[in-house]
Amino acid sequence: MLPLSPAARRDLRARAHPLHPVVAIAENGLTDAVLREIDASLKAHELIKIRVFGDSREERAAYLERICAELDAAAVQQIGKLLIVYRPRPVEPAAVNPAKKAKTRDTAQAPRRTKRSFQG
Repeated sequence: MLPLSPAARRDLRARAHPLHPVVAIAENGLTDAVLREIDASLKAHELIKIRVFGDSREERAAYLERICAELDAAAVQQIGKLLIVYRPRPVEPAAVNPAKKAKTRDTAQAPRRTKRSFQG
């Protein structure tokens, strides 16, 4: 599990406030497919909310612990049936990732057409 300082946790809680849940854990529980979806969401967003449809507090706490352990993430907060999880994106050097290079145009941009109004 990734350690977070209290200040970092507070900042992440503030950033997560406007977010909507992107993954739901339903009656089948935390399956491998759900873990893969959480992993994909963390790769795309770093900070996500997960909704758990279940009434057991112990089960929700176990889900959060398992998610953080298996996906090397940090538990930010657990509020009711919402889990907030954070995992920073790995830093990629610019030389290794050519897709992040600045895009340049080889051709000039075409002039914009404007409407002509007739005054008569």
